[in-house]
Amino acid sequence: MATKESGRQRRTDALSKQLIVRAAIEILDTGGEAALTFSVLTRRLNTGYGAIYHYVANKSDLLAAATDDVITRVVAGPITEPEPREGLRALALSLFDAIDAHPWVGAQLTREPWRPALLDVYKCISEQLQALGVPAEAIFDSAGALMNYILGVAGQNAANARVLASNRTDRDALLADIAAQWAQLDPIRHPWAAGTAKRLREHDDRAQFLVGVDLILAGIEAVNREREDS
Repeated sequence: MATKESGRQRRTDALSKQLIVRAAIEILDTGGEAALTFSVLTRRLNTGYGAIYHYVANKSDLLAAATDDVITRVVAGPITEPEPREGLRALALSLFDAIDAHPWVGAQLTREPWRPALLDVYKCISEQLQALGVPAEAIFDSAGALMNYILGVAGQNAANARVLASNRTDRDALLADIAAQWAQLDPIRHPWAAGTAKRLREHDDRAQFLVGVDLILAGIEAVNREREDS
């Protein structure tokens, strides 16, 4: 008796966890978490359920592995900037771009902030802060503040993009609409509105993100200068 699998040609090359994870990433990037099912994955890889379950226990395990893969590839890249400040900016922007390209990563990191890949991010940030001259006793708080900002803003940016995509809304049109509403606010009660409305329409998310990184780094340096002077 023919089975459901008999009409589908099975793969002849070796299956690996990396192949499974990379296929899962492609599915996640295209359709989001809802699109990632083991049924879809078996069809994509031309294999059976048992072969996949040999490497990953369930969907949560697969999501975690896919998230680690994306973040690890960012952190594993060499830091080419000679100055630690520029190295930190480059790392921050690489993480921002990775989460922007893979919006599901931001949501996964929010659910599981203890992922092993984040330890590598923390280590990399800590090393650059140390090179920047931040004393050892201040590394924990400084690295935590910077890391929380990077992941928080990158995750929120990705979440905003998902909402826009699901509603089929154009970002520029939405910002223009919000700016128009702000421009109508009472200038006495909201003196900031007119200038901010113009900036809202024109701002670049990546550039604004880097401004935040610079502010945090400047604050870290200022606080540590005060410690040295006291």
